[in-house]
Amino acid sequence: MGSELPGMGSDVARLLEAADFAARKHKEQRRKDPEGTPFINHPIGVARILAHEAGVTDIVVLQAALLHDTVEDTDTTLSEIEELFGVDVRRVVEEVTDDKMLPKMERKRLQVERAPGCSPRAKLVQLADKLYNLRDLNRCTPQGWSAERVQEYFRWAALVVSGLRGTSAPLEGALQRLFEERGVATRLRGGQ
Repeated sequence: MGSELPGMGSDVARLLEAADFAARKHKEQRRKDPEGTPFINHPIGVARILAHEAGVTDIVVLQAALLHDTVEDTDTTLSEIEELFGVDVRRVVEEVTDDKMLPKMERKRLQVERAPGCSPRAKLVQLADKLYNLRDLNRCTPQGWSAERVQEYFRWAALVVSGLRGTSAPLEGALQRLFEERGVATRLRGGQ
């Protein structure tokens, strides 16, 4: 059966390896929602948005989506990502990883500033990540967050997304609808 589609089995295996690695790395972590959802639901959800809603079949993008928070939020290194998943996956993960040594506001500012210069693969992961997070915020407010903090996250996400435009019409359309529902003004790239 596998011989009919050479490479297909290896792509599926590569995807499952990334999912397994991320699950092991994030195993003790929980989301900030009231239910304390297992954190692994987030990277799986980001990869699902890419595959299901944006039609992404690029295995590098899907692996990077599964791994996108491992370096930022666990003891995983970029070298480890490269060794296990290759240089292309490492590059995408590196582009979407915040430097946790920097203060939170600086990390947020840098995401806005760097978004337009990211690779198309990294832009896809960022769009799906923002879409997942904003949908989650609409579903429930994280513990300790005020309504104003949620609204501020939406405003900041709109600034990041404005630098990612022209990457994926389905994802950008879904994000635009969320921003409009929240009354958050969005800017198109180029000041339009």
